[in-house]
Amino acid sequence: MAHPRMYEDSNPAIKKLRAVCLALGEVVEKEAWGECTFRLASGPMFAMTDNNHHQSGHVAVWVKAPAMAQEILISSDPKRFFKPPYMGHKGWVGVRIDGKPDWEHLTAILKDGYEMSLPVRKAARSKRVVSPVSKARRSTKPLSARASDRPRYDR
Repeated sequence: MAHPRMYEDSNPAIKKLRAVCLALGEVVEKEAWGECTFRLASGPMFAMTDNNHHQSGHVAVWVKAPAMAQEILISSDPKRFFKPPYMGHKGWVGVRIDGKPDWEHLTAILKDGYEMSLPVRKAARSKRVVSPVSKARRSTKPLSARASDRPRYDR
């Protein structure tokens, strides 16, 4: 049985989220589980909407996130960030987009999720500026030595 559509295309937050995700390049939107999902054209999903998903009481986006980002974001602002069901145990972070989201910060989080989903060869060839999170993830320095290099998610 197909899931009923959970989102309204006319919702300004969904429109803005769609514009940000599709501008990342080679991204497609696919409806799944009644929600918008954003994926690389090659398949991997990096973001998914949450429109009162299982009566959550909010409109949000779940985003693939680098190691420790989920914990840092949630502890910095638990009203805005949360551990999403199904994907939270894999490090994904939920970001509320109802109210007045910080679109600049959310765009950076979405870019990190997008870059994490790129195939390794394509990411290496990419001429994009590598985010501090992506750069730290590929570092060969021990984690303790990278502490000062970590991005500040707790704005």
